Amino acid sequence: MNSTALADLFGSRAAEAVLLHLHHYGESYGRAVSADFAISLDSVQRQLEKFTRAGALVSKQQGRTLLYRWNAKSRLALRLQDLVAIVYDGIPLESRSRLFATRRRPRAKDKPVIPRHPPGTR
Repeated sequence: MNSTALADLFGSRAAEAVLLHLHHYGESYGRAVSADFAISLDSVQRQLEKFTRAGALVSKQQGRTLLYRWNAKSRLALRLQDLVAIVYDGIPLESRSRLFATRRRPRAKDKPVIPRHPPGTR
C-alpha cells in the first residue's frame, strides 16, 4: 500500500499504521501492527507511546500484552478518529482486505469451520 495523508501529516509510516489499525480493529497491540504493515516493532511502540502521552489512546495489560484503544474520554481522540475514518474510507477495498487479512476475533463457539477448498478439489 502506498502511504496515505496520515503518513504525511504525522511524519511517519508507523503513525499511519497505528491509526489505521486501531480504526479497523478497535483495539490492538504493537506486534500486530508491526506484522500487518511490515514495520519495525520499535517504531510502532514509539508511536503507540506518543499517542498515549497525547491522550488519544489508552492502554491496558492483558496477560503479557499491552492492548491499546481509543481514549473515549478525549475530545482529541474523537476528532482524530474522524480524520482517520476519512482516510480509511478512501483506501480501496482490495487494499484494505490485504492489509487487514488477519482475523483478530475468536470464532463463535458453535460456528462450523468451512474449509477453503472442498475436499478433493486441490
